[in-house]
Amino acid sequence: MKTCNGKTIVAPSGAEGGASLIKFFKRDRFAVLAGCELLEIREGYARARMTVAEHHLNGGDFCQGGAIFTLADLAFAAAVNSHLVLTVSTSSNITFFRSVPLGTTVYAEAQELVNHPRMPYAEVRITDEEGRLIAIFTSGGYRKHDRPIEGIEVPLK
Repeated sequence: MKTCNGKTIVAPSGAEGGASLIKFFKRDRFAVLAGCELLEIREGYARARMTVAEHHLNGGDFCQGGAIFTLADLAFAAAVNSHLVLTVSTSSNITFFRSVPLGTTVYAEAQELVNHPRMPYAEVRITDEEGRLIAIFTSGGYRKHDRPIEGIEVPLK
């Protein structure tokens, strides 16, 4: 059990909890429109993917960096929100190592490095389908302890 703003929140552990949080993130309209899809969520961890489509391309005919940033940001959000308390990004940084052509499926794997009660920090590694490193995204967040993620069943400790 966890409490948030005086409310007790109970949730099951395991796959059904992660599925409930995936359903919650389908409300992230921008990520959905960008073609991002969450594959897995566990406590402090998330994995997402996106296949580079025509609308993702920049003028050089490679995936626009903002599309990759959106994928990484979704994975970050899922990982840090896995604790039931609404958490928003306070700062983010991304470093790109290679370009991504049309038709490539990219994966974002987020791991929470610091599970601080107020200020979590996570790293997201973006790779292609062959496992080549495309970019690394890091982000800090702020947990809004007055805002539980109500009605969501997520895995707990």
